[in-house]
Amino acid sequence: MSTTKNISYDGGSWADVFVGLAKGEEGLCGGPVKPGDEPILVIIGPTGSGKTGLAIEVALELQSRGRFSGCEIISADSRAIYKGMDIGTAKPMPDEMQGVPHWGIDLVEPDERFTVVDFCNYARQKIAEIRERGHLPIIAGGTGLYVDALVYDYQFNDVVKNNYSDREQMSSEYLVVGIDWDRAELRKRLVQRSYKLFEQNIEAETAILAKKYSWDLQAMKSDIYPIVWRMMQGEITRDEAIELNALDDWHLAKRQLTWFKRNPNICWVPLKDAEQRIINFYDKI
Repeated sequence: MSTTKNISYDGGSWADVFVGLAKGEEGLCGGPVKPGDEPILVIIGPTGSGKTGLAIEVALELQSRGRFSGCEIISADSRAIYKGMDIGTAKPMPDEMQGVPHWGIDLVEPDERFTVVDFCNYARQKIAEIRERGHLPIIAGGTGLYVDALVYDYQFNDVVKNNYSDREQMSSEYLVVGIDWDRAELRKRLVQRSYKLFEQNIEAETAILAKKYSWDLQAMKSDIYPIVWRMMQGEITRDEAIELNALDDWHLAKRQLTWFKRNPNICWVPLKDAEQRIINFYDKI
């Protein structure tokens, strides 16, 4: 049975409240929201858009203002689940997390199966635990199927769905904010990130993975690792590898944007404005 709650706020939704507050409107919730009833924040966007960094900054700011006693981040990234794939999947390092608890990272080995159903079960369990601690759960990631399955409460039965047929009423438990970038600027960011990966010695990480796992595994076929391996075998130069990875990321970003743009419940905000808009939302409700 679906647990989706179709609760409206003055005829709207949390997305309506978010947009209305940005316009200076007041009284959108019909009164203060009880502690623990605040919507779960979901931050989405294409690869390289700054989702994780934004989630961490929002968590720290909400805590410092005393709005919540704590915030915890759940990754919605189908690549970050793999152990040993750190640099290539751009996982946040411990120093980058700045003390904010992160979940959904390093869950399985690259040769282990992990489905969208597994993610939903895991995420719901973590949300319940975080709520029990009186903290705000923040979902951050770019895997569209993970996000949709959670916020639309997909009922999979025995079949994993990859279409949009379940996109009807989004659960009122969530506010989904998308990071909006000019496409030319996003592409520049992806090139810069590709250079950074090689500065972090992605070659060493690739060599370790290649010794442990087969290139036939799905986890080993995508992202930067096959490109780096080709470079290490002398098939392409370092500069060509950097360029190919940036191009692959750009193609991924376009696919992610196509997926997300079909969701009418996402509030799109430029990265430079997103933190203040989100903080203002939680301050006002």
